[in-house]
Amino acid sequence: MMHTMEVDKGTSPKRALRLGCAMSLLLLAGCAVGPDFEKPVAPDIHDYTAQPLATTATAAVSGGEAQQFAPNIDISAEWWSVFHSKALNSLIKQALAANPDLKAAQAALSVSRENALAQRGVFLPSLSAGFTATRQSQPGTLAPVPSSNADQYNLFTPQLSISYSPDVFGLNRRSAESLEAQQQAVRFQMIAAYNTLTANVVVTAIQRASIEAQVEATREIIAADTRLLEILEYQQIKGYASGLDVAAQKSQLAQASAQLPPLLKQWAQLQDLMAALTGHFPSQAPAEKFDLAYLQLPQQLPVSLPSKLVEQRPDVRQAEANLHAASAQIGVAVANRLPNFELTGNIGNTALAFGQLFTPGTGFWGVGAAVTEPLFDGGSLLHQERAARAAYDQASQQYRSTVLAAFQNVADTLTALQQDAEALKAAAAAEDAAKATRDLAQRQYQDGYAGLPVVLTAEQSYQQARIALIEAQAGRFADTAALFQALGGGWWNRTELAGDDHGK
Repeated sequence: MMHTMEVDKGTSPKRALRLGCAMSLLLLAGCAVGPDFEKPVAPDIHDYTAQPLATTATAAVSGGEAQQFAPNIDISAEWWSVFHSKALNSLIKQALAANPDLKAAQAALSVSRENALAQRGVFLPSLSAGFTATRQSQPGTLAPVPSSNADQYNLFTPQLSISYSPDVFGLNRRSAESLEAQQQAVRFQMIAAYNTLTANVVVTAIQRASIEAQVEATREIIAADTRLLEILEYQQIKGYASGLDVAAQKSQLAQASAQLPPLLKQWAQLQDLMAALTGHFPSQAPAEKFDLAYLQLPQQLPVSLPSKLVEQRPDVRQAEANLHAASAQIGVAVANRLPNFELTGNIGNTALAFGQLFTPGTGFWGVGAAVTEPLFDGGSLLHQERAARAAYDQASQQYRSTVLAAFQNVADTLTALQQDAEALKAAAAAEDAAKATRDLAQRQYQDGYAGLPVVLTAEQSYQQARIALIEAQAGRFADTAALFQALGGGWWNRTELAGDDHGK
């Protein structure tokens, strides 16, 4: 239904304007319908794992240092610097400057921010100006409109129009709230992309260094197998070795040789991945080289309090923002079922000649108010409200799932740090034993107590133990990087990412 505010001829424009303003203030004294969002309470959990954390095992090799878990250490904005690698720092810098996925996430945040700012415009009146110029001809059977009784005339009308929809039930406020929450969700999605990128660069560098060392060891095994085959083939000619011995050694050489191509393929793929992460084409892959022996393993590892994890993990913060947006959408759905108010006004002049505009007697103005209330819509608005409430329940469960996954991620990483330290200790012991056996075989060969095949076999065993040790070393470095990522990556200490989350 429509109500128009009528103003008598004796009412001045100023008085009408004051009346319109009074109505606006009266209608603004409304409330925002729907639930007010309440931030989820942090889980009442005091430990990540069922067993208390202990200092990791040690091994007298690179990457074998003991690591202690310190709950009071904050995560640096550049956590990767704990490895003390200039080459790694350089790659991270390149990735942050040129990675297209991170740039796309930043652009998505700009889109969301502008959409949220655009929504704020509904809180202010809409003002528009117009000008019309027409030439009209009236039929002779009708009385002429102009006072001059002309049946053909020009009409010039400049006009200023204003409209305003008071947010009586909070439709605009809830809509703006939802968009601002969506903006926060996109923001934390961008931060998650930042954390994933930095962690991927670190892990890719570690894996590439590991594969390079494994390729070197595998080539040593192939060389030893090749030399041993040559010896057995010579002994077969001389009658000291059987064809079975030669065939067995050929099989062993073929197996060792078969291990090399997959390693080279993996190395090339890691090289291509590093190029993509840093914003380059595969043919332009960064030239930085890595050696596990030159990476330092941090001995103090931060373990944030469980109550802080929900503030630090960007995926949890994104799920919280989605929950906030869903809550605001309930208010939007409720407000859509309630009356909508609109205030309008216009002022202008109209004259038969352009030069007569703005002269006395040519002005006009008008103000009005309207209210619209949905009466029958086939149940659409009701079901939309129910859908909004169901969407909130869905977002609530997704938030809980994200929190559980975050705690699982940290717990898995802490367990990996402790168990992989034990694995490295065992691999280092095996490598020491294999090296001692190889050295003993070499001395016996030099003294004439052992043949060359014994030396070559010992060399094979040593290189295989060395490969296992390399994999264990890489696992410890990768576990450390995974912990920093699992705890949130320290984004809150980076000025351009922290925003209003200082110190969180």
